[in-house]
Amino acid sequence: MSMFKWEVVDPAPGEAVAPHQRLAWGKTVGLGAQHVVAMFGATFVFPLIMGLNANLAIMMSGIATICFLLIVKGAVPSYLGTSASFVGGAAAIYAQGGGPADVTGAIMVSGVVLAVVGVAIHFAGPGFVNTLLPPVVTGAVVMLIGFNLARVATGIYMPADRWVALITMVAVILMAVGLRGFLGRIAIFLGLLFGFLLSLLFDVLGVPGVEGDRVDWTNVKAADWFGFPPHTVDGLIGNQSPFGGANNMAEVGWHLPNLSLTFTLLALPAVIALVAENMGHVKAVSGMTGTDLDPVMGRAVAADGVGTALASAVGGSPTTTYAENIGVMAATRVYSTAAYFVAAVVAILFGFVPKFGALVATTPSGVLAGITLVLYGMIGLLGAKIWVENQVNFANPVNLVPTAAGLTMGIGLADNAFFNITDDFPLGGIAMGTVIIVFGYHLARAIAPSDAEGTMMAVGRTGAHSDEQPPSPGRRAKED
Repeated sequence: MSMFKWEVVDPAPGEAVAPHQRLAWGKTVGLGAQHVVAMFGATFVFPLIMGLNANLAIMMSGIATICFLLIVKGAVPSYLGTSASFVGGAAAIYAQGGGPADVTGAIMVSGVVLAVVGVAIHFAGPGFVNTLLPPVVTGAVVMLIGFNLARVATGIYMPADRWVALITMVAVILMAVGLRGFLGRIAIFLGLLFGFLLSLLFDVLGVPGVEGDRVDWTNVKAADWFGFPPHTVDGLIGNQSPFGGANNMAEVGWHLPNLSLTFTLLALPAVIALVAENMGHVKAVSGMTGTDLDPVMGRAVAADGVGTALASAVGGSPTTTYAENIGVMAATRVYSTAAYFVAAVVAILFGFVPKFGALVATTPSGVLAGITLVLYGMIGLLGAKIWVENQVNFANPVNLVPTAAGLTMGIGLADNAFFNITDDFPLGGIAMGTVIIVFGYHLARAIAPSDAEGTMMAVGRTGAHSDEQPPSPGRRAKED
């Protein structure tokens, strides 16, 4: 059945709606709007952090979603929002003197590479990725991307307004833990709203800590209600506004990407994270719908690459399948792709509201610090989650040694201390760490003896033999 000829159903309570089915159009539009709300927060928070335009990100996320649904032929219901995986690469590019065009150029090339990887997966099968990038590698790279950003939160955003940063951080923690269901999933977005309102209150009360007001309404008042995002200011470099804010997004709009090998290598490690992320999302949808989606796994990865390349080709932000929207599907049991087409159209229309983009650009640095203190750490810990879920054994030096070396290099290499291959070819922490992890793992695996596991001391308590299981929590408590 064509994806544009959905079967109309009226399910009984608790009955699922399949991807090729849809509810009545009124209910479908309502579900589409719910998907927009689900992706909304992160989809504009990440462009804000990467110094890109939120209107353009929202608009291109809708276009990328439609492309995704067409490429997978409606088999995988999913929304493509802004990816967090490139935040580290963007920070490294800005630290090296690049601008928004350099960021989108590096992201566009990465999108093309991701699409090629997707094609390879389609023909070689998902096992190809597991061999090339096993969980120990993908987990380490994801962790590297998150924790490498720590100094961005503490060194760039936080000094501007430490108290707002700390209060916003606490609010995010409390909401993420205390709220249930959908509200808990958008705790980062709610934390941003809380911090914004707190900054407005501090401005009214005259709370010291910054020069002038924390929230400047000048650009918001001047922006139009309807129109296309503006063109990026020519020659814009870095992610620091000349007006003293933490972000130059008021000056960033659509633009053509600038291609640079050096900057591209700073962003390429995110491809590894996106491959793992997309495959995980497809597996999650497969489990919910009870459908074997392995045959379209490669199409899904390639579709995300196409969406990322297409969005960044006009100055937009990278895309990825969104867990927030998968959460909406799990809660509603409605997997209809019709709802995603509606969500995509709504997002495209929302992109034509410049006043919204100007409002997002007024987000104070202290608020960004508060949410990034939590967000960057969460990205890093997703790597540990990959390790735990796949039971990665760090008693094996093949897993332990290259991962330890790569993480130390990647996290410890300061933004202003790039590793220079040549005078014109430097690599930042994320890129160098990824190279060490990927190549180090395969080198170690190639030369390791068959009984490599347990041949060196591992961190923590391990058994004398490689096949000995760690003690249970109860047994450990008795032993201690």
